[in-house]
Amino acid sequence: MLNALPATQGRLKEGEPLAPMTWFRVGGPAEFMLRPANVEDLCDFLSQLPLEMPVMVIGAASNLIVRDGGINGVVIKLARGFGAVEVEADGIIAGAAALDVTVSEYAAAAGLGGLEFLSGIPGTIGGAVVMNAGAYGGDMASVLDWVDIVTRDGELKRLSVQELGLSYRHSNLPSDAVVVAVRLRAQPGEPVLIATKMNEIKLKREATQPVRARTGGSTFANPEGQKAWRLVDEAGCRGLRLGEAQVSELHCNFLLNLGGATAADLEGLGEEVRRRVKQKSGVSLRWEIKRIGVPI
Repeated sequence: MLNALPATQGRLKEGEPLAPMTWFRVGGPAEFMLRPANVEDLCDFLSQLPLEMPVMVIGAASNLIVRDGGINGVVIKLARGFGAVEVEADGIIAGAAALDVTVSEYAAAAGLGGLEFLSGIPGTIGGAVVMNAGAYGGDMASVLDWVDIVTRDGELKRLSVQELGLSYRHSNLPSDAVVVAVRLRAQPGEPVLIATKMNEIKLKREATQPVRARTGGSTFANPEGQKAWRLVDEAGCRGLRLGEAQVSELHCNFLLNLGGATAADLEGLGEEVRRRVKQKSGVSLRWEIKRIGVPI
């Protein structure tokens, strides 16, 4: 089947296991996995790929459950050719594969403030744009100037932040668009104060989140005016288990793979939490973790 797909300068594999790439360590394989060499290579590949072939993009897979049947079509994972970080006088231009924490560290080293919150988000810059990621008082909508994307038909386009329709944990980007680069605003600041703030974020995150477990990001989005973790806790779900999947006892808006969980275990546990919260409080929690692929 590989010979039926367009040629690439990057790497294209069939039946690539995805579980080792995800923070939860669960899920089936990608039908095809593409790691394009650079933007031009990605544009050429998508422009020749039949439009009926599904396309899915994954980043650090820190906020993702890949279902046990895997993902049909082409899964795109950006790698080395998309990780550059360029410092400007009042901002940062970063490739979509650059880690959020790496971008914050570049900014801090240059004495640029306003991007410290990124040090507390475990993902890539491209993924942060797609979900308007935020933490510790900041989010992408407040610092983003523009984003470069490659469309499903292989066109490279630059969109302003106003065109993205960013709202709480949401953007209007098409699901098959590939973010390849972004520009973030920052302000000159005192390096010592910037470093202190980043260290405070690191310590707070380590103290309150299960950062060393097989987990993901926040499972559910906060309902307006409420905290998802509190609703989960009040519904008696702290520590709740389904097979080898568990609601974290440290922070109950996180799910854990205790070692042998399947994607179905994790998703099923999340749905049971949603059911119990709805029964207890009347609130319908919205998944923040993205669940993709085919169930078994």
